[in-house]
Amino acid sequence: MNQGQNEISPVRVRFAPSPTGHLHIGGLRTAIFNWLFARHYNGLFLIRLEDTDRERSKQEYVDSILEALEWVNITADEPIIKQSDCFSEYSRLTQQLLNTGKAYRCFCLQEEIEARQKEKGLDPLFVGYDGFCRGRQVTATDLEKPNVIRFKIPYDIDEVIFDDLVRGSISFSREQLDDFIIARSDGTPTYNFAVVVDDAAMSISHVIRGEDHISNTPKQILLYQAFGSAIPEFAHVPLILGPSGQRLSKREAPTGVLEYRHNGYLPDALVNYLVRLGWSHGDQEIFTRQELISYFTLDHVGKKSAIFDQEKLDWINGVYMRNTDNQVLLDTILVSIKSDFLDQLKKWGKEKILILIDLYKQRTKTLRELVDELLRFYKIPHQYDQDAIKKWIIPESIKYLKFLIERLECQDDFSVEGFSSVIHAVCNELSIKLVKLAQPIRIALTGSSASPGIFELLSVIGKEESIARLKTFVAFLEKSAVN
Repeated sequence: MNQGQNEISPVRVRFAPSPTGHLHIGGLRTAIFNWLFARHYNGLFLIRLEDTDRERSKQEYVDSILEALEWVNITADEPIIKQSDCFSEYSRLTQQLLNTGKAYRCFCLQEEIEARQKEKGLDPLFVGYDGFCRGRQVTATDLEKPNVIRFKIPYDIDEVIFDDLVRGSISFSREQLDDFIIARSDGTPTYNFAVVVDDAAMSISHVIRGEDHISNTPKQILLYQAFGSAIPEFAHVPLILGPSGQRLSKREAPTGVLEYRHNGYLPDALVNYLVRLGWSHGDQEIFTRQELISYFTLDHVGKKSAIFDQEKLDWINGVYMRNTDNQVLLDTILVSIKSDFLDQLKKWGKEKILILIDLYKQRTKTLRELVDELLRFYKIPHQYDQDAIKKWIIPESIKYLKFLIERLECQDDFSVEGFSSVIHAVCNELSIKLVKLAQPIRIALTGSSASPGIFELLSVIGKEESIARLKTFVAFLEKSAVN
């Protein structure tokens, strides 16, 4: 199948998380790939909650997963399916396989299986089930014992081959497969069985998932064949690894999707970054959502695992912040970062806050960083970056600043242009370069030598506040000189 053609129809894909934990960043990328594939081919994107693990599946994780998907604007095109609602169908189809001789009851205990393997000189950890119960005549007494149901791997096959849309032809020999369990002793279905039943019922056309599921694929293909169902096409995408080269862990980066919202990342930036982990479109790095839909095909999904790069994510998020309306950023801060943000900056008012957001978004990479910078700038600094002082403060700096304060006290124009004019005039009167005055002003205003433009900052906080900060810094320098 040529993924470059828009003739695939009908496309029905699904994202099937297990609600035994919060949505992992790798799981989100799988969801995004499925969603983009569906949108590119005018198909449908479905969500199925694989909640057959009754002990570990929790409603809080269901809510968290759906909240994370909604945050990145990925929602199902049809009602969400829950596997826990399908137990009667699993039971019916399991019985169907038993009735047709394609499955059998197994009464072997794990210790018995391992003992038999040991007797044959085989390592029980690396050998599958030996088929001991495959031809057993089940009695009424047997049915009183705990048992599982195993699928019969047909003897007349030599291998299972499938054409992976990312990796090409993949084959498994008969020796790599054993009669696997499809129903546990408590009657609950195993993963491979439930997945096949559900995907067939949902008419899934393409299964796009992580490469860790490759080993499940031959078992699932055999089950499709046993039911006489159409087999979907498979695409196994590379995993996301941490900088260590191992599977991404919490030690290397946040793994829960909602942590990124809390840490100040924009949803479209995170989507953009995750799509580029394993997929490319030339050298382009920044995409609109519509561009991703237009360009995304499986042809350009790589085979190699992608390394999570925090700096790259921060850079992309910074680009999105700079291109986002200030009011939208403020609304996002209030919803996702700090609900009392406006209250904590109440003496400025919303208009000034929006101006400062515009200034600070040019130099910050996350909304969390932007919030921290504005909260820090809100207060007159009483501690100053010592490295900045060593670099930019000279004995004459006190004199320069006092001279500026005198001029500012007589200043009536508090616009950006007004402050720029008076500061340049002071530099001319003192016969010094602008940097000799600008950097001490910057330190006085913010506590460090890194900040947005000083003329803009002075204009935002106004004459009274500006002079107060300059006087506080002068007092600090005089005290330091005495000491």
